[in-house]
Amino acid sequence: MGGCAGSRRRLLDSEGEETAPEPRPPLLDRQGALWRNVMGFWLLGLCNNFSYVVMLSAAHDILSHQRASGNQSHVNPDPPLTPHNSSSRFDCNSVSTAAVLLADILPTLVIKLLAPLGLHLLPYSPRVLVSGICAAGSFLLVAFSHSVGTSLCGVVLASISSGLGEVTFLSLTAFYPRAVISWWSSGTGGAGLLGALSYLGLTQAGLSPQHTLLSMLGVPALLLASYFCLLTPPEPQDPGGEEEAETSARQPLIGSEAPESKPDSKSNLSLLERWTVFKGLLPYIVPLVVVYFAEYFINQGLFELLFFRNTSLSHAQQYRWYQMLYQAGVFVSRSSLRCCRIRFTWVLALLQCLNLAFLLVDVWLSFLPSIYLVFLVVLYEGLLGGAAYVNTFHQIALETSDEHREFAMAAACISDTFGISLSGLLALPLHDFLCHLS
Repeated sequence: MGGCAGSRRRLLDSEGEETAPEPRPPLLDRQGALWRNVMGFWLLGLCNNFSYVVMLSAAHDILSHQRASGNQSHVNPDPPLTPHNSSSRFDCNSVSTAAVLLADILPTLVIKLLAPLGLHLLPYSPRVLVSGICAAGSFLLVAFSHSVGTSLCGVVLASISSGLGEVTFLSLTAFYPRAVISWWSSGTGGAGLLGALSYLGLTQAGLSPQHTLLSMLGVPALLLASYFCLLTPPEPQDPGGEEEAETSARQPLIGSEAPESKPDSKSNLSLLERWTVFKGLLPYIVPLVVVYFAEYFINQGLFELLFFRNTSLSHAQQYRWYQMLYQAGVFVSRSSLRCCRIRFTWVLALLQCLNLAFLLVDVWLSFLPSIYLVFLVVLYEGLLGGAAYVNTFHQIALETSDEHREFAMAAACISDTFGISLSGLLALPLHDFLCHLS
C-alpha cells in the first residue's frame, strides 16, 4: 500500500481535487481487501471505545480515592468506600459515579455537536493521531494521579479520544462497503466487554488499578496501527447482493441516488442541506437518545445504589460485575446484525425505559432478594442498548443517499452521547437525594 496510509491520505485528506482511484483489482484481491477493512474497523471500534469503558469501570475506584503514604499506588485493588455516607443504607461515595460519567461524556458531546458544523471536514489522519495520543494520555494521567480532580482530567482525555474517534470512523465508513458498519459496532461492543472484563479480572487477581491502567497502553498503539497499516485505500463502493435489494426498496431520507456511490459531502452539502438531512434523521436519533438516557441512568445513577450486603462480593466488586455484565450484553447485540435486524428501534427505547423504572423501584423498595436477579436485568439492559446502536446506524446507512451518508453518520452519532449526558446530569441529584435519606 506504500507506507501504510499514503494512498488514503491522497484520497481523503486532499484539499483540492481527489485523486482518481486505481482500477478495480481482481476478485481475490478485493476479497482480501474486504477482510482487511472489516477487521480494521472491528479493531478501530475496539480500541476507540476501550479507554472510555475502562474509565467507567474504574469510576468507583476513582471516587473511592485512597492515598497511602510513600510510594504506594493511588487506589487499593479493592478500596473501602471513603469518604462515604455511612448513615445511608446505600453505602454511598460522597460523589456519585455520575461525576465520572459526565467527565467521560461531556467533551464527547462538544465534539459531536461540532462535527456537523465542520469538524468532519478536517483531514482524517491528524484526527486519528490526536485520538490515539489522548487515549494514551488518559491511562497515564489516571494511573499516576494523586487526586480525584487529576483523575477526572484523565477521564476527560479518554472522552476526547472516544468522541473524536467515533465521529471520524463513522464518517469513514461512508467510503467502504456497508458491511464495515456492523463490524465497527461489534468492535465497540467488544471494547465494552474486554475493557470491563480486563479491569475486573486484573483487579480481582490482585493487580492495583494503577498497574492495571498502565498495562492497557498498548491499546492506543493498536488503534493507530489498525488505521495506518491495516485499512486499504477507499474505493467507490458497490453494495451488491442483499443490501442492494434492501436499499432499492426504500426511499432515501432526502434526494436521489448520487451519480457516484462515493459520497462527497465535503464539497457538496450546504448548511440548508445538512439541516434537511438532520431533520430526516430524527426518527432514528430520538429513540437512540431515549435508549441511552435510560441505560446510563441505570449504569451511573443506580448501579452504585444497587448494593447487596447478603453476598460475598464487596461493594466495589458488585459495581465492577454490573459494568462487565452490561458490556457483555452490549457486545452480543452489537455483533448480531447478520442474525437479527430491528427496524422499529422505538420498541427498544420503550423496553429500556421499563428497565429503568423497574430498577429505580428496587433501589427505593429493595424488593429483589438476590444480586443475581439484578445481574440478569443488567445483562438484558446491555442487549437492548447494543441492539439499538447497531440497528440505528445500519438503517441510516441504508436509507441515506450516497452523497449524504458521510455527514449523516457523523451527525447521528450525537444520539447516544446526548442521552448519556442527560442521564449523568439527572443521576447526580438523585444520588445526593437517596444517599442523604436517613
